[in-house]
Amino acid sequence: MSSAVDVVLAGKYPAKAHAKRVAAHLQGKNSQAAKGLIYLEGQVTRLIEDNDEPQPFRQRRHFYYLSGCNVPDCALTYDLGTSELTLFIPPVDPDDVIWSGLPLSAEEARERYDVDHVLYTDGVDAALNKNTLVFAIEGQASKLPPSVKAELEAVKSAIDASRVVKDDYEVALTRKANETTALAHTAVLEAVKNASNERELEALFLQRCIAAGSREQAYHSIVAAGESAATLHYTPNNATLEGKLNLLLDAGAEFGCYASDVTRTFPIGGKFTAESRAIYDVVLKMQEECFPLLKASVAWEEVHVKAHRVAIQGLLELGILKGDAQEIFDSRTSVAFFPHGLGHYLGMDTHDVGGNPNYKDGDSMFRYLRIRGRLPAGSIVTVEPGIYFCRFIIEPYLKEPKHSKHIDSARLEQFWSVGGVRIEDNVLITEGEPENLTTAIKDVAEMERRIRG
Repeated sequence: MSSAVDVVLAGKYPAKAHAKRVAAHLQGKNSQAAKGLIYLEGQVTRLIEDNDEPQPFRQRRHFYYLSGCNVPDCALTYDLGTSELTLFIPPVDPDDVIWSGLPLSAEEARERYDVDHVLYTDGVDAALNKNTLVFAIEGQASKLPPSVKAELEAVKSAIDASRVVKDDYEVALTRKANETTALAHTAVLEAVKNASNERELEALFLQRCIAAGSREQAYHSIVAAGESAATLHYTPNNATLEGKLNLLLDAGAEFGCYASDVTRTFPIGGKFTAESRAIYDVVLKMQEECFPLLKASVAWEEVHVKAHRVAIQGLLELGILKGDAQEIFDSRTSVAFFPHGLGHYLGMDTHDVGGNPNYKDGDSMFRYLRIRGRLPAGSIVTVEPGIYFCRFIIEPYLKEPKHSKHIDSARLEQFWSVGGVRIEDNVLITEGEPENLTTAIKDVAEMERRIRG
């Protein structure tokens, strides 16, 4: 019996609806866009430097959004006057057929993709020469003839704005990616006690994803044991597990060019130490108390502040922080333990477009927020609070009186081995209650039971 997700995904990727949305954004900002042509090129086949093997292929996301086509060396046009979407695919290259087999035919492409016309790429020049105004993306329009007027900024901005709000098909793709990710996370959870090295667990995660139909990963997995979990984007994934307390697994499958992004932290031996469990409970509370705020039009900064206030209260109760909670908040001392933003938009890219970050913000609490402003209904965000014991970050705070007076150094010594704890889910924003798309296990009792077997 097909699931609700499978029923949605049995249809075509809604490329024409996306093109119309982009056109509306473009025309709302540009009076010249009533007519003309959107022209986008897909990613081209590239060889590895000094080698005759192709680089791993990753479709350009702006092209995919208007086509649903994950084939190299393609292009598309969208006529802003007639609303006709045309996909251009590579013609048959007899020499290539010897090695790679027959490529996608025009008839097959018309059946597979939500487009009005399918032509071959040797017809791109003729299509472009019929128009005096073409909207394209800087650096991604190699075939533009000199006779056309090219606008190279507006369409990228229009696509970025359109991609923030997801339709039902995009949500279904994200659910599917999360389903696979949950299977892979569970496999690692059940194997960690008998593993000896981080790389074994990374390999297991990849195997489960590929077996379930997700050959690509949304990003390079973070498989961090012990104090390595204090490094936010740890990537070596090759250290021994011996003598380490916890494993932080930040890993997500990609499905149909859409990402999942999930983090879990759990005890390698099957039972949290008192210190690890205390930090885990604080991080879980940070996430749980943020969820009720996640409704359409909420300011992301407000949710991030809530996470910091919960963290401060939790660290005060544990004796790591000391003093007045408001004074700690105002001094930004909590940034030493929670240095990153609460999350980001999620879509075709793990750190998806449209967040309008301000990395020059002078306020350390907000500098690394990947989203600024209000969340629209239909957006998908990650909610990923964390508390980390990173010596490189914390030790400078211990040397500044305005911070050191709020940190109990003796108590802190008991927590370095915890490393870091992060819990990350993917959440769909609605006009009402948020919907958590992530099903990977995070209940402590269930995690510990699965690890012990």
